[in-house]
Amino acid sequence: MEQNVRAGRCVVAVDGPSGSGKSTVSRRLAVGIGARYLDTGAMYRAITWAVLRSGVDLTDAASVAKVAGEVDLRIGTDPQGYGVTADGVSVDAEIRGPEVTGAVSAVAAVPAVRELLVARQREMIANAGRMVIEGRDIGSVVAPDADLKVFLTASEAARAARRSAEDAADVAATAADLARRDRLDSTRKVNPLAQAPDAVVLDTTELGIDEVVARLRDLLTERGVA
Repeated sequence: MEQNVRAGRCVVAVDGPSGSGKSTVSRRLAVGIGARYLDTGAMYRAITWAVLRSGVDLTDAASVAKVAGEVDLRIGTDPQGYGVTADGVSVDAEIRGPEVTGAVSAVAAVPAVRELLVARQREMIANAGRMVIEGRDIGSVVAPDADLKVFLTASEAARAARRSAEDAADVAATAADLARRDRLDSTRKVNPLAQAPDAVVLDTTELGIDEVVARLRDLLTERGVA
């Protein structure tokens, strides 16, 4: 069912590392304020799926960029039910698999891929008017003029526990993979994972999802854009 989007501009940028609660918080917030929702990570994952399917070398930036530029990527923005397709193929399940998870940081580090997707994301934000966008460089790069910028974080143990529960995976292995991705995402040369200087930092380690969403809605009310 398509969501009814309220009138009035409201752009919320939600950044943070994996396991910090970005996806669940962002979707619930979008529903609560009558906004669209954009999972930018899913876009990078879909491109990664296409790159892996093509068989090109992940270290060959030119070939990776070529695949990214040619794939027909489509992503829904209804927070209550969105889907991702690549070249007409539904890839919702595939992009969450271990193969894509293991390769997405490398693909996302290719400058041409980031340039392509950032342009697409900005276009979608402009067309939506009201949108909650989650990712790793939203407040710092994609939507620097967002009405609210949030950087969600949590302890390494909490993040690993949450992600391993979602994926039914071993906690220790999940923690190691999160540390690997944090390192790659934070040190890439183009648009690294970063906290925008004017972002509100919220540690979700001891907070429930409803508490986090309530705090964000309070911040939006204070700004007069809820």
